[in-house]
Amino acid sequence: MEFTPEKFNQIKRDAENFYGKIGSVYCPYFSSKINFNTKGLDHLIFKNWNRTRPLSDQFSRFRHLILAPEVIKSSRTLQGIWNTQKFERVKKKDGTWQQVLKLTTYYEFIAIMESHGSRVRVKVIVKQVDGGDRFFLSIIPFWGVDKHGERIMHSGSPEND
Repeated sequence: MEFTPEKFNQIKRDAENFYGKIGSVYCPYFSSKINFNTKGLDHLIFKNWNRTRPLSDQFSRFRHLILAPEVIKSSRTLQGIWNTQKFERVKKKDGTWQQVLKLTTYYEFIAIMESHGSRVRVKVIVKQVDGGDRFFLSIIPFWGVDKHGERIMHSGSPEND
């Protein structure tokens, strides 16, 4: 699909409308629901806080977003897991925010699916911060491989991928 500002705006609008209707989906691997909250949608737009992704990157993710719930609903096998200690923003009782070091886990689900008339391989990342619910973080169409042909789940920080 050719990338134009008009097509980008339409794909983004459609994706945001679709995302707002998901809520949560049941994942057989976890035997529980995965939430589709604002953190996931924000991650599709922003590479990290206050820094947007290139429009072509957003376009690719928005274009294939419809696959994310389907991948999660059909996932019975985990393809990757990454645990790390990471500073997370946590709201205090007084309403202010603070950075707290928390155990953060990223789960990787991979599928080859039909999208827009062709087959596409995607990975869906689910995030869980210690003590919290699992939620959709990202969809990554077409991922890289290293010099040994091994999948690259992330570039060192799945939070930024």
